[in-house]
Amino acid sequence: MNPGSVAVVVVEDIGVPSWDLYELSIPCTVFGKPQPDLADPWYDLRLCSTGEPQDGSSHGTGLSLRTPYGLDDLVGADTVIVPSVPDPCVDEGRPLPPALIAALRRAYDAGARMVSLCTGAFALAEAGLLDGRRATAHWMHTAQLAERYPKVQVDDSVLYVDDGDVLTSAGLTAGLDLCLHLVRRDLGAHVANQLARRMVVPAHRPGGQAQFIDLSVPTTDGGSLAPVLEWARAHLDRPLTVEDLSRRAAMSPRTLHRRLQAATGTTPLQWLLNQRLGRAQSLLESTDLPIEKVGELSGLGTANNLRHHFLKQIGVSPSDYRRAFPRTTPEPTRPAD
Repeated sequence: MNPGSVAVVVVEDIGVPSWDLYELSIPCTVFGKPQPDLADPWYDLRLCSTGEPQDGSSHGTGLSLRTPYGLDDLVGADTVIVPSVPDPCVDEGRPLPPALIAALRRAYDAGARMVSLCTGAFALAEAGLLDGRRATAHWMHTAQLAERYPKVQVDDSVLYVDDGDVLTSAGLTAGLDLCLHLVRRDLGAHVANQLARRMVVPAHRPGGQAQFIDLSVPTTDGGSLAPVLEWARAHLDRPLTVEDLSRRAAMSPRTLHRRLQAATGTTPLQWLLNQRLGRAQSLLESTDLPIEKVGELSGLGTANNLRHHFLKQIGVSPSDYRRAFPRTTPEPTRPAD
């Protein structure tokens, strides 16, 4: 499966502040380094600059990047990522480069998947690509995003929002969560999990982030649900119930429901179903186990029940899903002559 090309926007008109390099480095790290043992071909990464910085307009701690691609190269890319926009464009209302906004619209019209990290959502919103959609950005800037673009349904509680062909993330490390989510969508959970391990980061944040599911950031560390959720993930093959989770967490089912809803944006029953589906997806991608065994180990029961939930939640049957993510078997090592 070819994951296609990824065009990353580098907004240089007022220079690249050093603190924005983090968001820029995330897609470069995730999509820019080939991983032939995980998936071949890997992504085709392109850094696309908005142009030369204006004289005297760059931040004192900023820098200029020379890239081989420009805004015209956004059109034709399979995925376009805007890692961030300069602070004056967010805090002072300084206009974004008109050429950038026009290029984003052309790329979207050409069929590109549009992605923003952190304050990159302001660029997608300015292009009108977030109108009527749920979206997020760094929590420090979501109020400004909502005020400036009232047609956008701004959610300041989630790490990222997947709206199909347009995806947005919160700030800083949430951008890494979203990029790994993209790898998971394109190449499967097994590849994304192995890549996360190489990057020495969790494939899923503590608290229940699962494939295709938004994860809200808890507002407090008190009474963390992480231990009981980790316990549940380790025992998905059991017939777990909400009562089982509440007993493990030493709280009433009603309290568990309220806290889990606040922490992850979903109900305990839906959370369990999402985890079971995620386990089944991983088993289908990384093993040759029979469908019946996958249903058993994921806690979804019979093959018919597994098929029912796959068709309803993911849109394909388990067999079709497995064919979409074929395992890569390494070639046998030949003995030395």
